[in-house]
Amino acid sequence: MRLTGPWTVAGRTAPSRVLFGPHETNLGPGRTLGPRHVAYWARRAAGGAGVVVVEGASVHPSDHPYERAPLAAHCAAGWAAVGDACRPHGTVVLAGLSHTGGQGSASWTQAPPWGPSPMPDVVSGLVPVPMGDAELAALVAGFAGAAATAVSAGLDGVEVDAGPRSLLRQFLSPLTNTRTDGYGTDRGRLLREVLAAVRAAQGPDRVLALRLSVDEGAPWAGLTPSGCVPLVAELAPLVDLLTLVRGSALDGEAHRPTAHRTPQFHVELVRAAGDTPVVAQGSVVDAARAEELLDLGYAGVEMTRALIADAGFVTALRAGRTPRPCLLCNQACRVLDTRNPPVSCVVDPRSGHETVEPDVDTPVPGSRRPVLVAGAGPAGLEAARVLALRGHAVEVVAPAIGGLLPVVAAAPSRERFHAFADWLVGECTRLGVRFTEGTTDDADVVATGGLDAAPVVPGAVSAADVLTGAVLPAGPVLVHDPVGGPVGIGVAELLAADREVTLATPDDVVGSRLGPVGDLVGANRRLARAGVRRETAVELVGWSDGEAVLRRRWAADVPAPGAGGLGAGGQGGVGGPGDLGGPGDELRIPCVAVVDAGHRLPGRDLPDEGRARFAGDVVAPRTVLEAVLEGRRAALAVTP
Repeated sequence: MRLTGPWTVAGRTAPSRVLFGPHETNLGPGRTLGPRHVAYWARRAAGGAGVVVVEGASVHPSDHPYERAPLAAHCAAGWAAVGDACRPHGTVVLAGLSHTGGQGSASWTQAPPWGPSPMPDVVSGLVPVPMGDAELAALVAGFAGAAATAVSAGLDGVEVDAGPRSLLRQFLSPLTNTRTDGYGTDRGRLLREVLAAVRAAQGPDRVLALRLSVDEGAPWAGLTPSGCVPLVAELAPLVDLLTLVRGSALDGEAHRPTAHRTPQFHVELVRAAGDTPVVAQGSVVDAARAEELLDLGYAGVEMTRALIADAGFVTALRAGRTPRPCLLCNQACRVLDTRNPPVSCVVDPRSGHETVEPDVDTPVPGSRRPVLVAGAGPAGLEAARVLALRGHAVEVVAPAIGGLLPVVAAAPSRERFHAFADWLVGECTRLGVRFTEGTTDDADVVATGGLDAAPVVPGAVSAADVLTGAVLPAGPVLVHDPVGGPVGIGVAELLAADREVTLATPDDVVGSRLGPVGDLVGANRRLARAGVRRETAVELVGWSDGEAVLRRRWAADVPAPGAGGLGAGGQGGVGGPGDLGGPGDELRIPCVAVVDAGHRLPGRDLPDEGRARFAGDVVAPRTVLEAVLEGRRAALAVTP
């Protein structure tokens, strides 16, 4: 397999063609690189990553895009520690250097962000201050100084960021650069100046890489793949490694898409790069797809999310094992929200927590004593896997295998959740775990799942029943989603294939838990395209005679809008004015069935003693990440 074989990068030999790309981690402390960063990247190096690009560091204090964003001036010791930790594995380590410009934040700097032109950012609404000669010179000097610091710290080189969230991309784009001086008539000038300054600062024997956005998601005026052919041909000879990415403030999903979106790769840009090796990027998480891209002419493949899900992705392939699958869900690896969480992963909660969570993937000799696990959902299967790795003879007793993972996988574009269930079962089988059909609560680990809550209205069908194949009467359906997560949206998408669907939520926006940097925008876009009517800020108060009654949460005297209106929480959809009856604070929705996508309940009341042996939904409703983490902890409570 070419992917796992050696790769020569600017005179250095990387152990594989897999690149672990730069991404926000929020691992802190402050604006430096600390022990958690070191452990995080060292684990991927030990797992076979060929090239590691360390989280992008701001090259100038004017850039502070998120709370724990590294500042290059504070990173010398951290870069040295990362290099020392990765070097024994042969990994090529590059420092990511960045400035987010108008896509940054004024919250931390308390000053307007820098930008090429006073064009408001489409996400934050901030209008940047146009950069003058002093700011331009300071930016170029900042990149050069950061590069000199990185190579002095022992790193193999740097990667300059002209990607989706970068100031350098903003100078390249006609959408954000309307200058009339030399930096506007020649939009690539600033980037060329930065590359020349970095090359001079770090010397000719170090790797100079470039991350370049070639598709802003704005074909009417922005950077497009076909339009970037001359740009790639111009820039490629200036660098040693070129990673082509997609995205901008207009299309944040393009850079790290969920499974709902098929990433695009443009071979014409690889050809335009000439002899410069090009890295494919676009949430490639499967080895077979990576090999296809190598066959198309790419020199390497960025597989960041695959290595977050399985730090030993490359070593697993070399050993003939199936790596732990990335779910492409963006639920824990995206950190840019108001809670400032550290990076992690649904299928491997140790990711980002290497210094606090124990290693459960390395076999440990054990006593082979019999251990019983009740339940075969993600918590029970993970507990069984960990116990088997610790040398025990494990039996899993459950009525069915997979728990709710196959149920979730029935929603559109969520098939990878089934792949995770298959991986857990496969690993357990490989390790000698025995499966017995049945039920028991008398077990060393109890992960027997949760319970359905009482129907939100009499006769409502649960979302789980719909996803497992329950047949609904022909006609329109109301999906009630008080959770604001992916389940209600998935059910609405599934049902909208052959009927009218209304999705109602008490939240002010559909999919509120998905977050602005997750699938929130994409989910609402898909629902709109499917014709799903969305009603927000409403409560379901009744259903009878083929009609559901929704009450608006905020006002009792708001006139009832027509379907498709935006008043009182309506977000548009199918229907026409006047088809909603009832008083002003009520909406009456014709529907033959109500589907409840609400919360589930704990599986049982836990005893006062021995709670550590319980895991997953039996304790309380859990995400997959929480179930996996608790399964591990329950296993370690049995055998440290």
